[in-house]
Amino acid sequence: MLDDLAAMVLCAGLGTRLRPLTDELAKPMVPIGDRPAVAHVVERVRLAEPRQVVVNVHHRPDDLHAWAHREGIVVSPEEELLGTAGGLANAAALLGDGNVLVWNGDILSELDPRELVAAFNAEAALAALAVRPRPAGEGNVGIAAGGTIARLRTERFAEEVEGGEFLGIHVVGRTLRATLPRSGCLVGDVYLPALRAGQRLHVFRCGAPFVDVGTLEAYLEANRAWLAARDLSSWSAQSARLDAAIDGSVVGARAHVESSLEGCVVWPDAHVAKGGPLRHAVITPRGIVRAR
Repeated sequence: MLDDLAAMVLCAGLGTRLRPLTDELAKPMVPIGDRPAVAHVVERVRLAEPRQVVVNVHHRPDDLHAWAHREGIVVSPEEELLGTAGGLANAAALLGDGNVLVWNGDILSELDPRELVAAFNAEAALAALAVRPRPAGEGNVGIAAGGTIARLRTERFAEEVEGGEFLGIHVVGRTLRATLPRSGCLVGDVYLPALRAGQRLHVFRCGAPFVDVGTLEAYLEANRAWLAARDLSSWSAQSARLDAAIDGSVVGARAHVESSLEGCVVWPDAHVAKGGPLRHAVITPRGIVRAR
């Protein structure tokens, strides 16, 4: 890997779309399978062997601090939300002045970051964005014949031969980092101005599965995908107490289940009292949140 590579996992968002779960836990800390969501992201990030991993925090920061300390991860606090570009700029002293692998904390993907970093290095790129290919004209990215960005959002900069969906996983080079604003968005305030100025941003095509854990339905799907990837029909922590069936469900540590479940996620320390069966719901220590 690049000797000067650091990594940043973006975890400062409010998690508004995942409420009321994020009133109880910061979105990166919601459990998926046997670990918090951010732990799955960091596991992938570490494949690239960055010399430092940083997470930024804003909403419910204490939820992440203890976990990050145990994992040897540095925390970059934000008293006010700075956006993706501002968050990266704010963490400059922690990251060093080299290239940075940036990964949205709510994106779970089997993408191999070593391949993304290698593509960035081979192209000597300002930035390399992981994109899931789609037909031309579709998605929020257009790809030119040479593998560079032809369209971003609604702005066009070259002839588009293929469309795509930006996954929120990218490498930002040291040169582009020098242009980061104190607050703002990497796409709107950094990438688009660079493209308007005639600079080229590289596309890394990625067909690996991914889940954007942004809604309750997507959160449940992420847990189902975790089970499927391990060929499990259900899973419960060793310390969980099960007095009913848990078909297609995930049950966290010290939870107590007294009613049958189907496609549910039970958080650590939650109690599912006796009653009718529950389907497609998240049970937290505060109560039951049902999918629409």
